[in-house]
Amino acid sequence: MEIILLERIEKLGGIGDVVTVKNGFARNYLLPNSKALRANDANRKLFEANRSKIEADNAERRTDAEGRAKDIDGKQVVLIRQASNTGQLYGSVSVRDIIDALIEDGATNITKSMVELERPIKSLGLFDVKVKLHPEVVVTVSVNVARSPDEAEMQKQGIDVIAAMFEEEQAEAVASALEPDSEDEFDDVDAAPSDVAVEDAADEGEEA
Repeated sequence: MEIILLERIEKLGGIGDVVTVKNGFARNYLLPNSKALRANDANRKLFEANRSKIEADNAERRTDAEGRAKDIDGKQVVLIRQASNTGQLYGSVSVRDIIDALIEDGATNITKSMVELERPIKSLGLFDVKVKLHPEVVVTVSVNVARSPDEAEMQKQGIDVIAAMFEEEQAEAVASALEPDSEDEFDDVDAAPSDVAVEDAADEGEEA
């Protein structure tokens, strides 16, 4: 289907461009969201008659988005979740969770369509997520998914929490393996191994 773009669409074009897209994309997304018009004679005349207003409205929205971007770009939000010792979440982090965290941190006018998350987050760690405040204004926020505020701070400092925990468990296992056997294993429970050896030597000397 041929359409006239009413705003910049990534990988398609800018305002006023006539492009061809799949019918489903046009009918299910572009047309109902007022992002384009069908490219027929009536709509071409309508667009040209309103081009100045369309471009002015777009410029106003872009300026507003650029102002908000300064407070959001590079922001890090922390989401505390339960997870296994391998770092897999019991559940997942969704777009809604990220929006709620941003709003709680002071962001405004953030909608689901703005947050570009290819798939839900299902593990601990730091994740860069793009937020499209306007077709021409895209910022990046960091989503810090951790089991506790302390672990979130460690991840913020660049520490791999799961790797650190694994190394600690390994160190504890090695230390446990190197511990001496309990003295209870000896026949003479009241004497340490060295005392037993000295007494045996003394007995042998008396017999000689």
